[in-house]
Order: sequence, then C-alpha cells, then structure tokens
Amino acid sequence: MNRSEEAAASPCIGQCRLDASGQTCLGCRRTLDEIAGWSGFSAEEKRAVWDRLLNLPLPVQDKTCPSCGAAFVCGEGGAGGACWCADLPPLLPVVGATGDCLCPACLQAAARDGSHEKTAGRPAE
Repeated sequence: MNRSEEAAASPCIGQCRLDASGQTCLGCRRTLDEIAGWSGFSAEEKRAVWDRLLNLPLPVQDKTCPSCGAAFVCGEGGAGGACWCADLPPLLPVVGATGDCLCPACLQAAARDGSHEKTAGRPAE
C-alpha cells in the first residue's frame, strides 16, 4: 500500500459534543457530515478534512488538568501566539490521560518520565 492509499487516522479525540448549532463537534471540530461520512471517505477526502481542521485557529479554553486538578489555559501562551504545548516536542498520548489536555507541569512531567511512550494511542473511529 503506498502513502496515498493509507487510511488517515480519525480526528476524533473522544470529547464528542455538538456546538450550539448542532452541526459541529466541539471536540474534533468536524461537521456532522464529515463525521457521518468519515468511514466511507477516500484518502483524498480525509486529507481535505484534516487540512481544513489543521488550518482552523485553536480555541482558547479554560481547562482543569485531568491528572492533578490544576486550572490552566489551553490554546495560548506559546511562541507566536500558539498554544504553550506547541512549544514542546510532540508526544504520543499519555498513559492514563482522559483524552483532554494536561496542564504544563503534568505534560512536562510525562515527557520527562516517558509515560507518553508506553502507549500506542487510542483507536480511531
């Protein structure tokens, strides 16, 4: 199978809730049509969805760390106005993570202790 035939991973992050219009998931930011059609989309259609999602600005959100309970802001504070986590090396999902962001201290600790390397990630839908 060549690269163009590989199945793209689902953008689903397991935080499924619809926006006020009922048309877009607040977790992965796909439309209902994109979610419903994902399994039947061609590789090109999946790449187009990913391209659209990756070009959306990140929403700034107040969050609570699922690991330690600390309050923090997700979506800002990094270089060039990006989220602070974009300044860290990319990590695989952290063991025991609930699918939501960790605070800066917990994410940095996971990077130091290697807990992000002990999982292959969550299954795609």
